[in-house]
Amino acid sequence: MNRIFNYLKYTLNKISKPEIIGGYIDPNGKVNKKTRISSHSHLSNRQNLYIDDNVFIGHFNIIDGYKKIFIEEGVQITNYVSVLTHSSHNSIRLHGKNYIEDLKYLFGLESGDVYIGKYSFIGSHSIIMPGTKIGKGCIVGAFSYVQGEFADYSILRGQPAKIVGNTKERDYKYLKDNPELENKYYNK
Repeated sequence: MNRIFNYLKYTLNKISKPEIIGGYIDPNGKVNKKTRISSHSHLSNRQNLYIDDNVFIGHFNIIDGYKKIFIEEGVQITNYVSVLTHSSHNSIRLHGKNYIEDLKYLFGLESGDVYIGKYSFIGSHSIIMPGTKIGKGCIVGAFSYVQGEFADYSILRGQPAKIVGNTKERDYKYLKDNPELENKYYNK
């Protein structure tokens, strides 16, 4: 009995342990070997998920591919982030008990593609809403509710998220103090 218990305990520990897994094949068949995604993040409707190379998606995220999601090169999505392409918060009231039967033509459904630009960072516990476009080189602070379009190099924070700074200005001091980074710096 003790052996069975130890085996079950060992198996559960193996199954439930989050791990970062390398590689992703996008809907066009492109293989991105340097992309890393947690075994404990949920990616739904993968045929709509365009994830470039050098992307990191951490633990316990929901990436909802009801519509298309474009996650460009070098993006980091930390932990407990929701990237949403649809929301039925209006539809549930409008359709009431017929909601399930009416799934093919829901009134009030909000949906839209999501774009996250190159080398942007999404802080933990953030929510990216349908139709959102985040420019390249952006930082989204933890616990942010992001909806709308945001310019390249924006620093976003809050509920709702607002622009509170510019990453190019923030990076200037690092580049000034470390000139060897200039040829590596992504700002194109």
